[in-house]
Amino acid sequence: MAKKKKWCKFRHRVVTFLARPVLAIWSRCKYGIKIKKYKKRGQYLVLMNHQTAFDQFFLGLTFKGPMYYISSEDLYSNGWISRIIKFVVAPIPIKKQTTDVRAVMNCIQVAREGGSIAMAPEGNRTYSGKTVYINKAVAPLAKKLGLPIVFLRIEGGYGVQPRWSDVCRKGKMTSHVSKVLQPDEYKSMTDEQLYNVILNELDVNEACVDYEYKHKKLAEYLERAIYVCPKCGLSTFESHNDVIECKNCGLQVRYLPSKQLQGINGEFNFEFVNDWYEYQCNFVNNLDTRDFYDKVIYQEKATVKEVIIYKNKELIKENSEIVLYGNKITFEDDSGVIEMPFDKITAVTVLGRNKMNVYFRDRVYQFKGDKRFNALKYVNIFYRNKNITTGKENSKFLGM
Repeated sequence: MAKKKKWCKFRHRVVTFLARPVLAIWSRCKYGIKIKKYKKRGQYLVLMNHQTAFDQFFLGLTFKGPMYYISSEDLYSNGWISRIIKFVVAPIPIKKQTTDVRAVMNCIQVAREGGSIAMAPEGNRTYSGKTVYINKAVAPLAKKLGLPIVFLRIEGGYGVQPRWSDVCRKGKMTSHVSKVLQPDEYKSMTDEQLYNVILNELDVNEACVDYEYKHKKLAEYLERAIYVCPKCGLSTFESHNDVIECKNCGLQVRYLPSKQLQGINGEFNFEFVNDWYEYQCNFVNNLDTRDFYDKVIYQEKATVKEVIIYKNKELIKENSEIVLYGNKITFEDDSGVIEMPFDKITAVTVLGRNKMNVYFRDRVYQFKGDKRFNALKYVNIFYRNKNITTGKENSKFLGM
């Protein structure tokens, strides 16, 4: 039997040491973040809330030594770029929204080799400023690893750069360790008790007035997160500068530096994006997707690729027509229309700002639309239909 290759390498320490000064300057300049360093050395499982695309760098600047991040398998599916990333920092890949035994085994290997592991249990960045769903599997995984659990809180990230935005705003952002839980403190806890501790420590709600976040494009691309209009229901939106507008009824809303929302051409009852987002989730959770089995909900263009997991991505078609129904997604390739019934789909996930992965049978398709593409609606409709067809119609989980 061939000897298993070590995951933790000396070069990872070298790369971390060399990269830290550059990343520190870059983080301060781009995000204005104040990072409180954790000065104790050791081996840890670090759990953090997830607000920006660069949270892993803030985490890396907090601790001494290399950190092995649990990351989406998409990071490993970009050809030569992925090979470089694997060589210099060796993140631990995981398939989003699926049970990934391989990822668990890799975590155990890293822990046995003395490496520290970092993850964002949400698995998704927040769209609304509020910590999103955390899978209960994080508690038994933490127990299995048996490492001290360090909780890292990132605050102000949503104000500085919401997931749906392309720009960084000027404002206050911080990162600090809020709690350290030693193995002898949690070994007697039930999984549910430990899970509740994790929820409490990572609970960050930025749907509030705290600081001002300034930029001329405060609302731009909010339509990546919002697709339900309080006046006309399922809709499409378009934003420019600090205003977002419903393309169906003309509702206009301004996004203020305080993160508050303000109606322009009429009364608007949601104070923050989170209020609107929760209304949207409630709207979908009251939607009967069976009414849309033969009726188009959304129709738009996107580039379609097949993801060859842990290798690369192969282009299927640019500017493909993608259609969402209540029970399926269809798209075009060069041979015609491909149907993906929901009952043959394992998961639908959002990646980054406007990409979507669909795990269909034994293949993974990735869709990337234009700047205004809203991938979230596909995820929400898929999980709403799944809840209905599996007898869990009262479930509130919509994939995020």
